Amino acid sequence: MKKLINDPKDVVNEAVAGFEAAHGDLVRVSHDPIYIVRKDAPIAGKVGIVSGGGSGHEPLHGGFVGPGMLDAAVPGPVFTSPTPDPILAATQAVNGGAGVLHIVKNYTGDVLNFETAADLASIEGIEVRSVIINDDVAVKDSLYTAGRRGVAGTVLVEKIAGAAAERGDSLDAVVAIAERVNAQVRTMGVALTPCVVPHAGEPSFELADDEIEIGVGIHGEPGRERIKLQPADAIVDRLLGPIVEDIPFVAGDKVLLLVNGMGGTPQVELYIVFRRAAEVLASKGIEVTRTLVGNYTTSLEMQGASITVLKLDDELTALWDAPVHTAALRWGR
Repeated sequence: MKKLINDPKDVVNEAVAGFEAAHGDLVRVSHDPIYIVRKDAPIAGKVGIVSGGGSGHEPLHGGFVGPGMLDAAVPGPVFTSPTPDPILAATQAVNGGAGVLHIVKNYTGDVLNFETAADLASIEGIEVRSVIINDDVAVKDSLYTAGRRGVAGTVLVEKIAGAAAERGDSLDAVVAIAERVNAQVRTMGVALTPCVVPHAGEPSFELADDEIEIGVGIHGEPGRERIKLQPADAIVDRLLGPIVEDIPFVAGDKVLLLVNGMGGTPQVELYIVFRRAAEVLASKGIEVTRTLVGNYTTSLEMQGASITVLKLDDELTALWDAPVHTAALRWGR
């Protein structure tokens, strides 16, 4: 294992300290319990939005804290859910009196711990609602979940719900927007190589040099099938087929297309993937009107990518276009 770390036990704490030093103009950080919060929180009368989960998926979630997106993010240990205490503290820190939305990826630990934190917050009189993200079409159940996993579509939910909260929507309205995005977004990924969790010191799974995993999870969970390496276009077709068929997406739809890197894939390859995905969607009469390409929901240094398609309408498009100012996503400001 070769990594730019010191003690594996200190990876998350040191990374968060570095994030604080780099982005102190946008956020402030609590180190005990650990969470990241936008610098001007809490904002009176604004719905607070909190997300989080295991570290190792950066910039998810801390990189999306700031105006127009998340009010707070709670990083757990690598690939492990944060406990209820920091989630509760982050919820308190963003409570401006209009309620708080928890955006939670569908992993058992995340769901249970955010649920416990929400219960504790309600005892204090903070109204908390939760939206569970389950955009991964690859498998129905996994090692970590009952039902579909929450993966890169989480970024789109956080951005669009964050914009709704920023414009002053009520808690009910922000929840409805988040649920609408979750209902209309689908994702599927592929791994070319495994990743190495720092405290484990060995690959999280094994792939032969000529094998890839179709439908892999962001923690390295098994996908739909393990196949021999194929040209990029053939891989994209295998990923995009189940996505398009799931809702289904149909001719005339306008969509946002996200090609997300898993951490170890160069941009040149992500754009090759995007080119083919856009070509296939166009051939089906599906119009790509908004795009995003890059590393947004990673799996440490895993080589691979995921494709996410979100069905847009006028309101969701306007909320996507609304100003955002975070470490990892910034436009309109």
